[in-house]
Amino acid sequence: MSAVRPLTRGNFEVRFLTVAEVASIMRVSKMTVYRLVHSGDLSAMRVGRSYRVPERAVQEYLRESYLGETQSPTGTA
Repeated sequence: MSAVRPLTRGNFEVRFLTVAEVASIMRVSKMTVYRLVHSGDLSAMRVGRSYRVPERAVQEYLRESYLGETQSPTGTA
């Protein structure tokens, strides 16, 4: 048997997380993650009956959410 490895694409790896893992990272409920996925705020792909979220999508969502609250409309703090 072979070990499961992250998908390599160019110079970076694509690592997928389950909804439960995303919820744990973000410290929210799984339902909140499902809402983010269904609203299009968080990118995900469907695998069978479950979703997988690219780790990078979680990082980008958190960065945009965090920076979005601290910046003024003119772009200055």
